[in-house]
Amino acid sequence: MDNVIVAKGLVKQYKKFTLGSLDFSIPKGFSTALVGANGAGKTTLLDVLCGIIEATKGEITYFGEITDIEKNETKERIGYLAAQGMYPMTWTPYDVAMVNKLGFKTFHEEKFWELCKQYGVAAYGEKKQKLAELSDGNRIRLGLAAVFARDAEFLVLDEPGSNLDPLMRDRLCGQFRDYLEAGDGENTILFSTHNIADMENVTDYAILMYGGGIIESGFVSELCERYVLVSGDDTSFDQVKKYLMVEDRNVSTCTGFAKAEHRGELDAAGAVTETPNLQQLCVYLLRYAEQRNS
Repeated sequence: MDNVIVAKGLVKQYKKFTLGSLDFSIPKGFSTALVGANGAGKTTLLDVLCGIIEATKGEITYFGEITDIEKNETKERIGYLAAQGMYPMTWTPYDVAMVNKLGFKTFHEEKFWELCKQYGVAAYGEKKQKLAELSDGNRIRLGLAAVFARDAEFLVLDEPGSNLDPLMRDRLCGQFRDYLEAGDGENTILFSTHNIADMENVTDYAILMYGGGIIESGFVSELCERYVLVSGDDTSFDQVKKYLMVEDRNVSTCTGFAKAEHRGELDAAGAVTETPNLQQLCVYLLRYAEQRNS
């Protein structure tokens, strides 16, 4: 399998926070979700990958051969959208269109305005309206329109679903699917989120982060099969407590989370096991990481 990014020993050191050391890859032709709570290091990682900030140490290889993100031909292949927007608030949608047109050969202005209309951006038809006058949601829609109006083969989107209403998040998922299908295996998406629920159906691969590190990664179908949700009574839970990574007990129910390799012992004790979905998996793994670091 080809990878669009391979990172080895990646570190970004700040005074009060350290990202890494990280070793990971982003598979080509798929949608990868970078999942973690606020402060996990997701934005820092995306900024390093896109050359916004420089890594303290480590190596990143792009598209199987490139190690210099500063090359114009490399940036031409990557579309990036920051979580808080990338454009000055004094700019207008027209300015956004012009700077992308000048900066990227792969930007299509007509498609940009078509997407603005499709996304319901309030500024469509009012190209001189300042971004400061738009809602947070409309500024994100405008940024998404600019990214998807390019022919970039690798999109890096920081919290693209934030501040979007449910209908627009559904449209965004559709845009993800269309983009990947149009690339015929050549297009790749990497996006970050602290809530995977709305984007689970367009997530092929997931990387879970906590405290600047990666705690788990893999294709979703394989990832979920590594763990089990557990339910039972006090008696069964007393017998399997040593296998539980996380447990919750109240007067009527006992629930927990464990590695799938212990399914036999759990079943033998009378506990009920089932495979988690990605949202459940993320919540329990992040809880487990928090417990271990508390």
